[in-house]
Amino acid sequence: MIDWIPVVFVAFKVLIFGACMFFAIKWHYDQGKKRMDKRALLRTGGKLAAIFLLALTAVLLFTFGLAKMLGMDLSLP
Repeated sequence: MIDWIPVVFVAFKVLIFGACMFFAIKWHYDQGKKRMDKRALLRTGGKLAAIFLLALTAVLLFTFGLAKMLGMDLSLP
């Protein structure tokens, strides 16, 4: 007898991912029709890069702090 739980979950996942991909492509296509000025685009890109670097730094500090708290040896040979 077939177990229906994986079949239902996989079908649900495919439907949800398909709908999300459709709307993501549609949104990007609609955004491409708009004209943005270069200054706003560069400013937004700079903000995103800064946020990414801050988040990366926070994750690294959290990881090394947790490793040190757990007593892991992080020294290089």
